[in-house]
Amino acid sequence: MTLPTDMTLIEITTPGGPEVLKPRQVPVPSPAAGEILIRVHAAGVNRPDALQRAGTYPMKPGMSPYPGLEVAGEVVALGEGVSAYALGDKVCALTNGGGYAQYCTVPVGQALPIPEGMEWIQAAAIPETFFTVWANLFGLGGAHKGQRVLIHGGTSGIGTTALMLCREFGIQAFSTAGSEEKCAVIRSLGAEAINYREQDFVEVIGEQGVDVILDIMGGSYLNNNLKALAMDGRVVLLGFLGGAKANDVDLRTILGKRANITGSLLRPRTPEEKAAIAGQLREQVWPALSAGRCLPMIDQVFDYTEADKAHARMEGGEHIGKIVLRVI
Repeated sequence: MTLPTDMTLIEITTPGGPEVLKPRQVPVPSPAAGEILIRVHAAGVNRPDALQRAGTYPMKPGMSPYPGLEVAGEVVALGEGVSAYALGDKVCALTNGGGYAQYCTVPVGQALPIPEGMEWIQAAAIPETFFTVWANLFGLGGAHKGQRVLIHGGTSGIGTTALMLCREFGIQAFSTAGSEEKCAVIRSLGAEAINYREQDFVEVIGEQGVDVILDIMGGSYLNNNLKALAMDGRVVLLGFLGGAKANDVDLRTILGKRANITGSLLRPRTPEEKAAIAGQLREQVWPALSAGRCLPMIDQVFDYTEADKAHARMEGGEHIGKIVLRVI
C-alpha cells in the first residue's frame, strides 16, 4: 500500500483557548513494533483534549504531543509482530495522542474492529468514552444488573454512554442535567432525570440510595454524593468540574455507610491495562453495538481543520453526546 510522505494534523501551538489549535504539515508516522498505522476517517473530541490544549493535562513522556485520543479508520501499515489485523481492516482505536490527523499510529491492543454497517463518525465516538465508562462504572464501581446508579452530567459523551450501558445491562439509572431539553434526553435513554437547577438529587434518590455514583464534578458534590449512597456504595470520580478539593466532608457518613471513594484516569494506564479493557469491551459490549444498540449519540460534526470550533462547542456546555471531527 503506497502512502504519502506528509500529512496534515492539528497541533497545539501554545497553551491557551481553542484558537491555538492550528493545522500543520508533518511526516506520516511509521508504526513501531506492536503498533498499526491508521488512515483516519474521523476523530472524537474529548474533554481531556481541551485540558491538554490549555496546558493542564500534558501527555505522558513517549506519547504524542498532538491532541486526539480516539479515531476510526483503515489499517494501512503494520508494525513488527502485528498479526491481529490486516491491511484494509476497519478499526476504531484509543490512541496515545495524535488523533486529529490524517494518519495515526496506535498500539494494536487499543484497537477494535468496527461493527458491520457502522459509520466512521459513530465509530470514532466509541473508544474514549466506552473505555472510560467500562473501566470506571463497571470496573472500579462494580455496577451490575439489579443495582441503582447515579450518573452526573448525563448528556455528556461519558454520560450518554453510561446511561445506554446501564439500560443494556439492567441497571436502574438516575442522572443529573441542567435543562428540560437535556432531561428529556436522559429519559429517552431509560433513566430518571434530575434537573439540578430545580431538584435536590439526594431527595429524589431517597433513603434507598444508589450503589454507584459516576461523578464528573468532584469537590462541590462530594458531601451530597455520600448522602445519596446506599450501604457499601461507591463514588467513582472522573473529573473536577466542581473543584479538585472537598472541604468540610462529613467523614462519619463514610464510616456509617462503609462508603468507598475511588476514581481513575485512562491516560496513565499501561498499554496492557488498556488492551485488557478493549478485550472486555469486545466480549461484553460489542455484541450490543453490532446489533445496533448503545450507539454513540452524535452532537455535531466538524471538519478536522475546524478543531477550534469543535473545542469551543464542547466548552460551551450545550452539547448533547459526542462531538466528532471528520478527516476524510
